[in-house]
Amino acid sequence: MVTRHRETAIPQAGPALCRCTASYLCGHCACVQCPACQQCSGDSCDACRCRYGLGQAPPPEPEGSRFERPAELYLGTHMTNWLWEHDLEALLRGVTLFVSRVRLSKRVSRFPRARHPYCIDSGGFTELQRHGRWTLTPAQYIEEVRRYLSELGADLCRWVAPQDWMCEELVIYGGAGRRGVLFHGTQEARGVGSSSLDQDLTAAVRIHQRLTVDNVLELRSLAPDIPFICVLQGSRLEDYVHCERLYAEAGIDLTAEPVVGIGSVCRRQGTTEIAEIARHFAAKGIRLHGFGVKTLGLASYADALVSADSMAWSEDGRYSAALPGHTHRSCANCPDWAIRWHRRIVQQHLSPAV
Repeated sequence: MVTRHRETAIPQAGPALCRCTASYLCGHCACVQCPACQQCSGDSCDACRCRYGLGQAPPPEPEGSRFERPAELYLGTHMTNWLWEHDLEALLRGVTLFVSRVRLSKRVSRFPRARHPYCIDSGGFTELQRHGRWTLTPAQYIEEVRRYLSELGADLCRWVAPQDWMCEELVIYGGAGRRGVLFHGTQEARGVGSSSLDQDLTAAVRIHQRLTVDNVLELRSLAPDIPFICVLQGSRLEDYVHCERLYAEAGIDLTAEPVVGIGSVCRRQGTTEIAEIARHFAAKGIRLHGFGVKTLGLASYADALVSADSMAWSEDGRYSAALPGHTHRSCANCPDWAIRWHRRIVQQHLSPAV
């Protein structure tokens, strides 16, 4: 259980006091010297969570600052050992890693403690692509996440994605995607029989949105100590607005959330539509995270995000010549390539204008 701090001012910790390797999204850290916490013996604990932490309102931002601060780019990786490898600690220092439970779930032995901040993606796209539904119950998902947080270190986890339902037409209706990847389709989960005409897109999206919001509510009810975020799902702007309304009807004010994911944008990032959607919600004061944002998306609407994740470096490395001195066939799994790509993208698309 998370111990809530009494309502006292929490100052920013100075370098002499702070031993934290990560900050919460509110900007404060999990410093063990926090004056409101008397329960620590030397290591960060749940009681050290800032009172402005996940699930509570972040401090107000100065007027006009929303688009002046560049989004933070989380480095997506399928190489989960990057989280704890000692030899990579200096190379990846200062970078938040974005890892999927699909990859984490493959490890049977205990995880070493992470050396970098990280976020956990639920792997929802893979679940729906392969099965057309979630094969994990919320209770099973929570059990998995508890293991990851316990072993990797809960203090380094920024947030965890819920078991959301993507709203791309290919996910909903099924079929063959890029490179012949087959999508199951969610007809069974939506109650559409094999002999029936399928629902129109709007009706199908509404079901996916309801399932997404209901899952967030259930996860937070069962595990209030885990930092599950809300995710907006939809196809068109009016769909995302409807999803926001569903959260409001459930008692969740998205403007009070430290971060809100915006889903189903991965395959439409070159369009002005996604930029309009992101700016619509950013203008309302909602702090957005973009899932699987590629360079086209960052160039188009990074100013409307507080963070984004991307694994585009891996495909870039797969179809490019390996770095000089590297003996592997490609740099698709290479941390040197990944960090060079990350630095280049941050400099090109996320650095404040001079």
